[in-house]
Amino acid sequence: MVSTRTRRYIIAIVLTFIAVTAIDRARVMESSESKESFDSQEIKCAIVLENDMYSNDGLNTGFNYELLNQFAKTAGRDLKIVTAHKGENYLDSLKEGTVDLAVLPPSVAEDHDELMVSIKTGDNSVWAVRKENPNDIMAISSWISYYEKTPEYSDARERFFNAYDPHAKSKSSHISPYDSLIRKYAGVLGWDWRMLAAVIYQESRFSINSRSGRGAAGLMQVMPSTAEYYGINDLTDPEENIKVGTMHLERLQEMFDDEDMDSKEKVLFTLASYNAGEGRIADCRALASVRGLDKNKWEEVVQVIPEMRIDSILKEECVRLGKFQGHETISYVDSILNIYSRFCAICPA
Repeated sequence: MVSTRTRRYIIAIVLTFIAVTAIDRARVMESSESKESFDSQEIKCAIVLENDMYSNDGLNTGFNYELLNQFAKTAGRDLKIVTAHKGENYLDSLKEGTVDLAVLPPSVAEDHDELMVSIKTGDNSVWAVRKENPNDIMAISSWISYYEKTPEYSDARERFFNAYDPHAKSKSSHISPYDSLIRKYAGVLGWDWRMLAAVIYQESRFSINSRSGRGAAGLMQVMPSTAEYYGINDLTDPEENIKVGTMHLERLQEMFDDEDMDSKEKVLFTLASYNAGEGRIADCRALASVRGLDKNKWEEVVQVIPEMRIDSILKEECVRLGKFQGHETISYVDSILNIYSRFCAICPA
């Protein structure tokens, strides 16, 4: 007797065979099948892989995010994507019809008879729709079958799944899946693009699904309030996240424009401010100045941070925000400099 799991995969494969053999590959990209699938102009998608910067396949969410955007473009549809975090599965939303499509691990999809699934995308994911929507799964599977034969798909797989090894000694043609975006926005700061890449690696390991306990989200771990300040709405979108993170870095960096500070020191203080907040770093610089140290040199300002941790600091008039532990910020700046050095060693400018 054929199992439910096997039957659903056979259906997906048969539908794919029918779609792909009925028309040539060029027409799949522009076929009416994809345009006639899905009932509304907007496709609502949930990526339910729950991976983040600490998981073994943390970039799979980003890979499927990119594929979904390509599919929607082909289908002539608008797209809304949400990503699930731990404790969120969106399966009820899919079954109830408030979500049109969910990206799931195959092991999760096979446990739900009411779903139909596509052929695999990435290393460990499938796209699932409700079983009463066979046109949708046919459009999806035919498109995936075509797209995985294109240079664009090969490039995406290389970028997302040929994972960066920070300890690698061999040269590499890329650092992350988002090198082109990082190069674009690093220019706004006047930075070597590999320095901005180091910041993003430190913040999220290039995983768009990363989220901190405080609510910071996405590639550059931006707080929603910060995004709102800069007029950005979608922190999952890689370009939007890098854009807002860079805008914030630029604003922080501009705070040091009137200081007698060289460009390297300006980068270090900008990084420290991105991690701790500009007010905390202003307090540290003020205390360094009171102690006869150079407030424009990061190494000298670091010397007063241990004093910022003790109760007596509350008596210092120059310190406005109170005690500051500072361990994390010192480690943060050091880590980014180390990552940047490795990036420079393995990837050409």
